[in-house]
Amino acid sequence: MRIVKGIFGQKILLLTAVAAAVIIFTGGISYKVSAVPVKAYENIRIFTDALATVQENYTEEVNPKTLIYGAIKGMLQSLDPHSSFMPPEDYKEMQVETKGSFGGIGIEIGVKDNILTVISPIEDTPAFRAGLKAGDRIVKINDTHTKDMSLTNAVKLMRGPKGTKVTIYIMREGFKEPKPFEIIRDVIEVKSVKFKPLEDGIGYIRITQFQERTGSDLEDAFNKLGSRNENFKGLILDLRNNPGGLLTQAVEVSDKFLKSGMVVYTKGRIAGQDMKFEAKAEGTQPDYPIIVIVNSGSASASEIVAGALQDHKRAVVLGVQTFGKGSVQTIIPLSDGSALRLTTSKYYTPSGRSIQAKGIEPDIVVEDPKDGGARGILREKDLERHLEAEGAAPEKDKKIKVEEKTEKEKGDAEDIQLKRAVEYLKSWYIFKDIMKKAS
Repeated sequence: MRIVKGIFGQKILLLTAVAAAVIIFTGGISYKVSAVPVKAYENIRIFTDALATVQENYTEEVNPKTLIYGAIKGMLQSLDPHSSFMPPEDYKEMQVETKGSFGGIGIEIGVKDNILTVISPIEDTPAFRAGLKAGDRIVKINDTHTKDMSLTNAVKLMRGPKGTKVTIYIMREGFKEPKPFEIIRDVIEVKSVKFKPLEDGIGYIRITQFQERTGSDLEDAFNKLGSRNENFKGLILDLRNNPGGLLTQAVEVSDKFLKSGMVVYTKGRIAGQDMKFEAKAEGTQPDYPIIVIVNSGSASASEIVAGALQDHKRAVVLGVQTFGKGSVQTIIPLSDGSALRLTTSKYYTPSGRSIQAKGIEPDIVVEDPKDGGARGILREKDLERHLEAEGAAPEKDKKIKVEEKTEKEKGDAEDIQLKRAVEYLKSWYIFKDIMKKAS
């Protein structure tokens, strides 16, 4: 993680994770705080008049900091779904989360139609084991109704010490009334990289989030899978339900598969927000075939990896359209220990595609019957005040859509997307052998 200081000495951090119960740092960028524009002065005067009026006339005495914090929260919430204000305690907690360990239930949330909605439960967490699903609407947390509740406040209510209980009331298609899910909080230690060997020399690696050690953990997985051995036939890289994380780690993961060229670049309104990240030849994996699996829960940093490998034609992307979070948030600390989480730029794949509100379109579309189709799936374009998509719509006619699902597959609990990925890697080697014999 690169951290630099702005002209007033603040540490500035860049962020690309989904606005959710899991918030993770990324790289760094220096910032300059400018004077207030002359045109804005009269509006600031209105604010100071309102502040003074409330302090003098409100029925009870109010702490000025409470009023200022409330005003800043409202200002940031009016921008886009990922900009927010963090009081000192929230900022400290966020800095801890980058280590991949925190107390809570393990869930990513967003806002759809002014309702708190589950983006994805994190694998192997209390929320996942309790049966919460993507698209679930959270109508109440304990005794508090969630109507007009901010993401920050919702996260606070769901967080807590290990062993304590929280009750989440869920509305889901098929429910006649909200159903309570009683969940025991735990220390959420998200394991970033999971791996296992599959049949016929095929390796499987799943990245759940991009944390500080993702790059080194991935290298360890390569070594244990024997990815540099001659009998290693190919890799399935699973990025499903990966909400993002450290931009630097997304670049490092992409770099392991690319010998050179652009990985990702960002563009903002001012020059200092523009950054480029390039791949280097050192440490690059052999040129074995790769299939990247994605779904609607693949967001932000995971979209960077999928987009980079797809643009460089290093991998085939299989699954369904990703979440579509193509904006970058910068964490700007303030003098009292609080911080602004501000959307400052957008990121682009090597070919210049903006992912914002569009996502990555897979090369091979394979839907997961267990997802129940498009209904209830939450994506960036569904979030309130999302930034608009850039450029033309994806060219869907160039994609291969796999629609054949047998009745057995529809009813089975097996992983259809993973099964298809294995089949495609196998067929690639069969075809290669046939061509070799023909020559």
